[in-house]
Amino acid sequence: MEAHLLVLSNFIIFEEIQKRSAAVGAVAISRRGHVTRRSQWSTLVTPSYNTGTADLVDFNWELLGFQWVPTDFMYVMRCSSEGVFTKGELVPYGPIELNPSAGVLNYGQGLLEGLRAHRKEDGSVLLFRPDENALRMRVGADRLCMPAPSVEQFLEAIKLTILANKRWVPPTGKGSLYIRPLLIGSGAILGVAPAPDYTFAVFVCPVGHYFKDGLSPISLLTEEEYHRAAPGGTGDIKTIGNYGSVVNAHKRAKDRGNSDVLYLDPVHKKFVEEVSSCNIFMVKDNIISTPVLTGTILPGITRRSIIEYARSLGFQVEERLITIDELLDADEVFCTGTSVVLSSVGCIVYQGRRVEYGNQKFGTVSQQLYSALTDIQKGLVEDNMGWTVQVD
Repeated sequence: MEAHLLVLSNFIIFEEIQKRSAAVGAVAISRRGHVTRRSQWSTLVTPSYNTGTADLVDFNWELLGFQWVPTDFMYVMRCSSEGVFTKGELVPYGPIELNPSAGVLNYGQGLLEGLRAHRKEDGSVLLFRPDENALRMRVGADRLCMPAPSVEQFLEAIKLTILANKRWVPPTGKGSLYIRPLLIGSGAILGVAPAPDYTFAVFVCPVGHYFKDGLSPISLLTEEEYHRAAPGGTGDIKTIGNYGSVVNAHKRAKDRGNSDVLYLDPVHKKFVEEVSSCNIFMVKDNIISTPVLTGTILPGITRRSIIEYARSLGFQVEERLITIDELLDADEVFCTGTSVVLSSVGCIVYQGRRVEYGNQKFGTVSQQLYSALTDIQKGLVEDNMGWTVQVD
């Protein structure tokens, strides 16, 4: 009976999508459900059949990194002129049409989020604290004068998008499905003002490790010229502009052989803030410390989870101002974020000085927290924190 309902449900979804488009962007869909990918992915993806089951796509999971891979469907929901989001829908993955005068294109009125979904050994899929992403988007939307989906609408969109692309969730231990919700000012506007219309969209992509060297400790270059955020700005929300502003410094760091950029505060230029795409922690004498949220640092969900879990293990965890000199004198340093999960820092470069940690290996505390966090995210242990949500 359940199998019959699953087939019927997927047939209804397929028929609805067929009415909207026979082929959009990277995906071409026929009535048989045959999916053909762009030739640039020929080494990773071969033609396969969209059965609507938990079957895996024919994909070389061993080559999976953190790069864009087109999947099957995305979710789109639009906001009415009254500021109310109406019922969204699944559509084939592809371009979104925007007016050249759209608020997001002209004035950067847009937010993004990031989540990961993991496949368990039994084939089921787990999300990690998705309600926190929904709440953070609502906070950011308020700051940018944007209406936002309710928490319930956000969660429903995430789940539907995952289920529609379930065959793209990597096998256990081979990666995860990265979920990218977007909220953008899609309505046309000329003067500086909130856009008249908004679009909420969700797309997904299978990913492996964020950094090219996998779990190897990363190297950070301390940025001394540019700053990620300033007091009174938008550093504490996940607005798209926060990321465009770090590209230059990030590229220079990569060109010099580093993994990412470490930013200092813009006023005193001595207090540690965060890395381009993640929060930072240090361990000294078994005490865990991380920069206090002062309005210029993103309140990371992984950051919060590490703080809560470390305290549950009995660690002393401090949220405070941390100078660059303290960080350089730490026993261990690690970064946290949805993309990077928990990455150990092997060295930091500051004013030409290179400081290394732990012989370029995972520190004891870092390893303990990484293992505990990922075991929960992957459903390998009982979730006593109540953080995971099963997608069904």
